[in-house]
Amino acid sequence: MADDDYVYDEASGEWISAADAAAQPDASDAVEVRDSVGNLLADGDQVTLIKDLTVKGAGQTLKRGTLIKSIRLTGDAQEIDCRYDGIKGLVLRAEFVRKR
Repeated sequence: MADDDYVYDEASGEWISAADAAAQPDASDAVEVRDSVGNLLADGDQVTLIKDLTVKGAGQTLKRGTLIKSIRLTGDAQEIDCRYDGIKGLVLRAEFVRKR
């Protein structure tokens, strides 16, 4: 990049040099997702359900104690994306899970 390149910084509302922008940490990664007891969750963690949950559209209920493997964070502080047999696109609220 040339020294005369500038980018708009949405956080500060100002135009800053591209070199300064590259040096700043990315704020989108700053979202912390915590489970029902306050443990910090990360991509790939295993979680256990703490209550029975009825899954809308799937016609089934996930029972308390069900193990969900390999979660993915969505960028929302209260939602996690996961896979479970027979249910596609399952999104759970972090308040209903506990880190294993």
